[in-house]
Amino acid sequence: MAFWIDEPGVGVLRRQPIARAGDGDVRVRTSYTGISRGTETSVFLGRVPISEHERMRAPFQQGDFPGPVKYGYLNVGVVEQGPEALRGRTVFTLFPHQSAFVVPADAVIPVPRGVPARRAVLAGAVETAVNVLWDAAPLIGDRVTIVGAGMIGCCVARLIRDIPGLDAVLVDVDTSRREVADRLGVRFAEPGEAPGDRDLVINTSGSEAGLQFALESVVTDGEVIEASWYGDRPVTLTLGADFHSRRLTIRSSQVGAVAPRRRDTRTTRDRLALALELLQDAAFDALLTGDSPWTDLPAVMAGLAAGPSTELCHTIDWTDAS
Repeated sequence: MAFWIDEPGVGVLRRQPIARAGDGDVRVRTSYTGISRGTETSVFLGRVPISEHERMRAPFQQGDFPGPVKYGYLNVGVVEQGPEALRGRTVFTLFPHQSAFVVPADAVIPVPRGVPARRAVLAGAVETAVNVLWDAAPLIGDRVTIVGAGMIGCCVARLIRDIPGLDAVLVDVDTSRREVADRLGVRFAEPGEAPGDRDLVINTSGSEAGLQFALESVVTDGEVIEASWYGDRPVTLTLGADFHSRRLTIRSSQVGAVAPRRRDTRTTRDRLALALELLQDAAFDALLTGDSPWTDLPAVMAGLAAGPSTELCHTIDWTDAS
């Protein structure tokens, strides 16, 4: 059983044949998938710009944007068939929402035994946060603001907090995120009470207001790391005022390639394996805010795409799927 987007805003569950596992392949039975809310709802609503149709393809995507397309990349399951070293292991795969599938054995990464299967779906978000921090390169003692307490912003905040002497604050307009920040051990502030003159500001809010706030919060000659993806939405900024006189910089960070600072020494597989190791930290359970059976996936995706929500990572339980 697999989840397909037939056309923008219309998701369906469809039976799908599974290829026979050959030499060097594994057959995986899915336990959980996670919904990457920002990207997947943009795909669900058909908001992938034509210029990005190829770059936005997920590793095991079927079909093409805007649809029909089978899309997703947060899948945790158990190896039923394959090499002896992997048989029976819980693994993470960049595979869409589907109850079982066959992929090359090198496409799966074993989940560390200290990481519960449901938490492991966060590997994609933590991997993105690792890449953002490789791009941002925060230093000991820096004053850092993370704008946007969504899944990526929360992951960045949890990872960055352990740098010695670093002062981190997580900023969001949604005051309910304060409780999540507390569970992550990170200071929280609403925009009106957030500190200024920050050495580094990372925007993960996915909003033009968030990016504008980031520019207003950073020090003169400072850099804003833009980690949001806006799909086909236009973004308007005030680049008059003091933008030029303070010589501010906006630099993008995107998970499709390893950050330039590590590109010669780390592969995307290395980065994902590191993310899974970091998920041994139980604090990340604060990001698992909803869970539904696979039969509800079309309605869940439509609901998440409908508008503002308090959800961070919504997981889908496939344990009883055929």
